[in-house]
Amino acid sequence: MRRRVLLAVPVLAARPVHAATAQGAEAGALVAALRAGGVVAVMRHGITDRSQVDTGDLANRAGQRNLSEAGRAQSVRTGRAVEALGIPLGEVLTSPVFRALDTADLAFGARRVVEMNMTADDYTPDADLLRRRIAWLRARTGRPSSPRTTDILVGHIHPLGMALGRGLAQAEFPEGSFAVFAPGDPIGRLLGIIAADTLWAVARV
Repeated sequence: MRRRVLLAVPVLAARPVHAATAQGAEAGALVAALRAGGVVAVMRHGITDRSQVDTGDLANRAGQRNLSEAGRAQSVRTGRAVEALGIPLGEVLTSPVFRALDTADLAFGARRVVEMNMTADDYTPDADLLRRRIAWLRARTGRPSSPRTTDILVGHIHPLGMALGRGLAQAEFPEGSFAVFAPGDPIGRLLGIIAADTLWAVARV
């Protein structure tokens, strides 16, 4: 399906564009923030099977791009890393699109809750509904459910780009990565993005 342009929602002031995910000390700082709590992490769904295409039908798994075997293994390993690091999970909300839902199930199990506002833009044909969902995501990145826990929102690259008001490159927000936000208004303050394999390395899983 054809992607909507970012002008579908209000554009924010320009933010620095990063070429890749955090490494070294920057990655360590992001892990420290996740462990401290009081932040919101927008997690992109795991690695997908690029031979599959989306049809826009939420109820039809066969008409969606689903997790590959690598993506399923990635999601399980990420869940182990989160547990090993002692990240204090708060709310775990997920898009109903199967690749996100499966990621949340494999990583976080029964604690995940489906949140329709996390639905991918390809599955939101109504422009006004899409604007409301992006507005929700913008606000939610800056509103942790508790100062002592880390909320995880399992979703998609394009809605997060719309919330930020700019495109996100695949190298900046790869499948399975975490975009970590500190509290803020009208949107959370983006601290950085950490890839799944970097998180595993820190957790030694």
